[in-house]
Amino acid sequence: MSAPRGQFSSNFGFLMAAAGSAVGLGNIWGFPTNVASNGGAAFVVVYLLLAFMLAYPVLMAELTIGRHARRNMVQALRGIATGPTSRAAGTVAGLAGIAVASLILSFYAIVAGWMVAHLADPFAQLVGASDTAQWLTGGSTARNFTFTAIFSGLTMLIIASGVEKGIERWSTLLMPALIILLLLLIAYVLTQPGAILGLEAYLIPDFSKLSPQLLLSAMGQAFFSLSLGVGTMLIYGSYLSKQESLPRLGALVTLIDVGIAFTAGLLILPAMYVAQEAGTQIFAESGELIAGPGLILQVLPALFDTMGTTGLFVAIAFFALMVIASLTSSISMLEVPVAFSIENLGLKRKPATLLMGAIIFGISSLIIFNFETLFGLVISISTEYGQPLLGVVLCVFAGWIWRKDQLLAELKKGHEDIEQTLFWKVWPWYVRIACPVLILAAFVQSIL
Repeated sequence: MSAPRGQFSSNFGFLMAAAGSAVGLGNIWGFPTNVASNGGAAFVVVYLLLAFMLAYPVLMAELTIGRHARRNMVQALRGIATGPTSRAAGTVAGLAGIAVASLILSFYAIVAGWMVAHLADPFAQLVGASDTAQWLTGGSTARNFTFTAIFSGLTMLIIASGVEKGIERWSTLLMPALIILLLLLIAYVLTQPGAILGLEAYLIPDFSKLSPQLLLSAMGQAFFSLSLGVGTMLIYGSYLSKQESLPRLGALVTLIDVGIAFTAGLLILPAMYVAQEAGTQIFAESGELIAGPGLILQVLPALFDTMGTTGLFVAIAFFALMVIASLTSSISMLEVPVAFSIENLGLKRKPATLLMGAIIFGISSLIIFNFETLFGLVISISTEYGQPLLGVVLCVFAGWIWRKDQLLAELKKGHEDIEQTLFWKVWPWYVRIACPVLILAAFVQSIL
């Protein structure tokens, strides 16, 4: 017998957990630099449209399947299958989702470990431990292994506590803290020289940069920022009460995600131009703004160094923000294989967490000791190939395989008049046709 399933105790708890899953390191550094490189506010408008045209319909597919089945991704897809072929496809897709979520977490834990190390660095400087500070910000294998282990342990600790006492409790603490830290840092950075140039790069549209590539970039950002395709939202949906309106909750999660991504841009772009004002290089040799880990681990720390003692406290706040964003996403990813272990292998939650966490940490360790070969490869396999294809599969299951009367019956729970809404008139057709076509178009573009 498997352990009893948990359930979110409130709308707020679910919203914080789901938004936390969606809001991760990619939102904090990826979205702002994508905006700056793709026409400023022109990209923002396209991104906002596609977040609701593409990401929201897929999110609704995951939440609805999850709440109906009240099981992990494998059992959920098998449960709505209509024959042996679709059941086999559901098994394969569910196991692939668990594998992709685990691969994502294996490299994500490494990057998050860097954030924990950089959070510890200002404390080491404050107590005069200069050798320790240099080790914390270096790129050694020992440093990476140590802090990946610390971050993985934190993630496992939260998941082992269960849905209500672990995921929900920590999400309701961490997400408000993330928002408060983000707003405080914005208020500080906007008072610094050069910040206005960053705001202009972020908010003033350059419609001459509108192109098919911009459309595909915005589509990818909208899709990946909501943690879609690997079953995280399906699992969270399975912990939802039957009394909740899924279309409303899905819209709120999407709004929170895009809202925090947009707000992060009000910090990152001005901060980069403040760094430039202070003498730090923010443009790569190609002429593009530095993005990704180079932004977080080179440009912004260089800015903090120019602020003296004040910079140490700003660095603490910033990297605390990054660690929180990392944790809220990592717990949702670990829950995917843990839920499978509980429900399919019959393990209790703590042993399941220890087993799955140890396996994923083993993969992380393999990447760390073969960094140049494996790090980029794992990212490519999981995010560029795995997520889009699994997103298409979820659309096919929700739109083509699941019986429409069962789908409608599930959506009516918590929203009795759903048949009279625009959502029901549009969404079933949209998730059948438009979403798979759009996702496949982005996927094809990514491999050309």
